[in-house]
Amino acid sequence: MSSSGTSRLYARIAAALRERICSGEFSIGQRLPAERLLAAEYGVSRPTVREALFALETEGLVEVRVGAGVYILSSSTPAETGEAGMGPFEILEARRLIEGEVCALAASRITEEQLGSLAKLLDDIELGATGNISRSEAADREFHLLIAEATQNSALVNAVEALWTAREHSPEYRLMASKAHAAGVIPRIEEHARIHAALARRDASAARNAMRQHLTRVLDSILLATEVHEVELAKQRVAAQRRKFSTQA
Repeated sequence: MSSSGTSRLYARIAAALRERICSGEFSIGQRLPAERLLAAEYGVSRPTVREALFALETEGLVEVRVGAGVYILSSSTPAETGEAGMGPFEILEARRLIEGEVCALAASRITEEQLGSLAKLLDDIELGATGNISRSEAADREFHLLIAEATQNSALVNAVEALWTAREHSPEYRLMASKAHAAGVIPRIEEHARIHAALARRDASAARNAMRQHLTRVLDSILLATEVHEVELAKQRVAAQRRKFSTQA
């Protein structure tokens, strides 16, 4: 398997599939092997394969049809795409681990003024339910970064900001988000309200759990929304994928 000059696992899988596509192993319009088969062939998880497929879709080599499969659009070698960034599911997994602990620490240090600012952001987050996704997403980002700032720890603020920046700069993440939004995955007001309530009570354990539960739901929802194979098996497959990302509260 070609390393494509990077240590990122999903990028190595993308490079291997790209080489097979551009060599003519698959013809235009042909469906790639099932995601589960590719995962077994390369010895990686299905989320990693999905990240690789998102990368190939951004290059115009394949089309990922949710509920149907992955089809070859082109066999031409794409232009140089540069070094691969963090994978979408890597970012989500890291956010769940890091932001859970950030939220716990913030519970003991957050100010009344910051709590008031979080409460105001809840109104904008709720706009996602009425179709204003961009404003809801912007408020969501501000909500999470404000919690990081409440820790009064610049290293943690930088860590959270870096993950959100990686998300915004990742073509694969943007593609994944567009598919998720089309499937109805949006920031949920009730989850953010639970986080705010735990912070207001200065309850570190509840704050940690609320943040982890929120990001676990986001991960599960995106896995389901981007399922590329038989819809009737989606929930069963998401349950299996979730075990990879599960952590003890």
